[in-house]
Amino acid sequence: MFRYLSGTHDIVLTYGGERHDLLGFTDADGASQEHCRAISGHAFIMDGGTVSWSSRKQELVTLSTAEAEYVVVMHTAKEGIWLCRLTGEILTSKPESMTLYCDNQAALKLTQDNNYHTCTKHIDIRYHFIWNVVEWGLIDLQYCPTDDMTTDILTKALPRWKVTQHALRLGLRRPCGGVMELEQAGAPAVEAE
Repeated sequence: MFRYLSGTHDIVLTYGGERHDLLGFTDADGASQEHCRAISGHAFIMDGGTVSWSSRKQELVTLSTAEAEYVVVMHTAKEGIWLCRLTGEILTSKPESMTLYCDNQAALKLTQDNNYHTCTKHIDIRYHFIWNVVEWGLIDLQYCPTDDMTTDILTKALPRWKVTQHALRLGLRRPCGGVMELEQAGAPAVEAE
């Protein structure tokens, strides 16, 4: 832990590297822990920097990875709607909808209202809130390949090069050069996009 803290003490959260509206990323680890509860993670990025993030143990034991991802998508959608309203009050332009990325295609399929069947009837009705959000057009759910899922860094242990890649996408940079230099630890440096 001390090695991590000493190696990252000068990394800062930066904004303005990219220009885009609010983007959301959501992921779950699939209950690989001893406690049998998935670790959920989400992050919202605006103009190249993270404005909101979370990593926590889910409140229920899910029966599949798709179910764990479905639960975190619902929680992330609630946070995303709140952030859209907040940024709409603060900024001059309010986006019509927000893009939310998920790396589980089965969970994305479950968010469509007509996919309710016997395999999902045990899921509490409050988690189906996501159906309405997608139907109303408040959230545009998109697939993101697992290798590009920024919130992997919030849900599981990763190789050093992936930590560097995801940290850059979250807007974490060294103030002087914009590159997280982890070569001394044996990982290649990743240039900021």
